Amino acid sequence: MRQKFNRYTLPSWVRQVRSVGVQIIIPLTIFQGIRTLFFPTTFDVFLLAILILLALAFHFEVF
Repeated sequence: MRQKFNRYTLPSWVRQVRSVGVQIIIPLTIFQGIRTLFFPTTFDVFLLAILILLALAFHFEVF
């Protein structure tokens, strides 16, 4: 059986990395979206999709 995930039992450095990731993901996603509008390559579209999914995961506290 799978244990319930508790983010407060993580080491302090992991919590700090997570909090930095939460703070930086939205500006990075906005920048990548603007870049994708002007220079649309396949890599940029995939990177934007990954950043959006990561931002949604942080928002809904999946990680």
